Amino acid sequence: MADAATTPLLTSHEAKPAKALSIDDAIETYIGATGARQLLTAMLLAFAWAFEAQQVFMSVFTDAEPTWHCTGVAAGDPGSFCSLAAASASASACALPPGTWEWDRPAETSVVSEWALKCGGGGPALVSLPASSFFAGNLAGGFLLTTLADTHLGRRKMLVLSLVTMSVAGVLTAFSPNVWVYAALRFVCGFCRSTAGTSAMVLSTELVGKWWRNTVSVAAFVFFSVGFMSLPALAYTLREASWRNMYVWTSLPSLCYAVLLYFLVQESPRWLLVRGRKQEAIAALRQIASLNGGEGITTSSFTKLETCAGEVGDGVAGGEGMFATLRSICERRWALRRLAAITTATFGVGVVYYGMPLSVGSLSSDLYLSVAYNAAAELPSSVLSWLLMGRFNRRSSLVALTAASGLCSLACVVIPDPEAGAGGSRLRLAAELASFFASCAAYDVLLMYSIELFPTSVRNSAVGLVRQAGVLGGVVAPMLVALGRERSYWSFGVFGLTVGCLGLFVTCLPETKGRRLSDTMEDEEEAAAVLSGG
Repeated sequence: MADAATTPLLTSHEAKPAKALSIDDAIETYIGATGARQLLTAMLLAFAWAFEAQQVFMSVFTDAEPTWHCTGVAAGDPGSFCSLAAASASASACALPPGTWEWDRPAETSVVSEWALKCGGGGPALVSLPASSFFAGNLAGGFLLTTLADTHLGRRKMLVLSLVTMSVAGVLTAFSPNVWVYAALRFVCGFCRSTAGTSAMVLSTELVGKWWRNTVSVAAFVFFSVGFMSLPALAYTLREASWRNMYVWTSLPSLCYAVLLYFLVQESPRWLLVRGRKQEAIAALRQIASLNGGEGITTSSFTKLETCAGEVGDGVAGGEGMFATLRSICERRWALRRLAAITTATFGVGVVYYGMPLSVGSLSSDLYLSVAYNAAAELPSSVLSWLLMGRFNRRSSLVALTAASGLCSLACVVIPDPEAGAGGSRLRLAAELASFFASCAAYDVLLMYSIELFPTSVRNSAVGLVRQAGVLGGVVAPMLVALGRERSYWSFGVFGLTVGCLGLFVTCLPETKGRRLSDTMEDEEEAAAVLSGG
């Protein structure tokens, strides 16, 4: 080191300046390879997606339209108006005289039957209002809250706050007296939930070494599948009980999990360094190193972080305002172009991703089995996305997945109705599952792709906006599903065209396979210039 200080001027101006230690290198240098306990902590964070999945798809059961049957004289007369209506899959009981029919299960098993939403004059709009309100809350929360994880609160505090408020809103939903309060609380629940998954994914990937990032991301998708698969089992167990029990039994465990995270998980050292909080970053790195069995690590051991924290801290995007990260993205054409392209593609995928599980009732299959099949399709799709991210280009993978999802969705329109025979029902279910499978894989790849497209200083905000684009598709999906119960082209047809066409927007994005993560907007601009030959 002393030689470097006395280097002659003649040679010093010719030598290239030493490149500051990147945060990737810092994590690898100071904590070593990702250990089992460190990986376990990241997996614990990823488990937040299981509770997310339960809230996202809860309405598939709580807002389902129950089956019904004829009563009295009409039940024994096959030629009666009620019996003829019951034999038609598309007929509604609302047009029948009172007293000639009743629900197969107690009215309190669904909000549709308890509050007579369909027969009370509201129609499809009122039936789909709670689900659409949840996704609208997601959209609003994603825009207003997601930047806080990049600026004031950080990843850890944002995650814990989101989980606690989401859980409390879920418990309160169980006490809704009418559909309007119910829809309002679903909006609040969606608003609070909007940043949970994003913060969990970004934090878990920033706590491990670069070789484990894709694996940890896929673990989040696997846990999402686990949460999704738990719903049909829970709903079947509570099939004769009130729909309110579903909210209680999913919200209370989520609240306990949030308390556990608060005490067991540390803040992202990458985010702390970007914010210029070096001492806190060192404490976080020391805690991670202890998980890997690191010994004898003191503050003096982190001298290389001086330049790293100084230079990166100066690159904090856009200052300290709540929307500073969004302003930083909008001020750069390349960043805005990337965000516009990937959010457009994600919207198309989101329509299918959120719409297909809601539309399984239109296939005249058993609701519990159909949802279980959809949930099971998430597991192999997570494995597929992991393989695609490791071996293939991001853009070509996404184009292939969105095209496959669109074609299979359109096939649900062309395949004969289930009334034509059991064969038609099985074919339509298979096409629906294939479309959902491809959209799940595409959604997973899009989220991992977005992590690579944006630097640390704006990553949580960018990934959050990408997720909200998918949620916007979820806002539209319930209305399409309600319309598609009468004419399938309004659901499956629109699903297929949307995901197939909008998926082509990924061709406007740069390829990121094999690239390291950037820390600031300036770093990303340099990396993009190198790739373009500039």
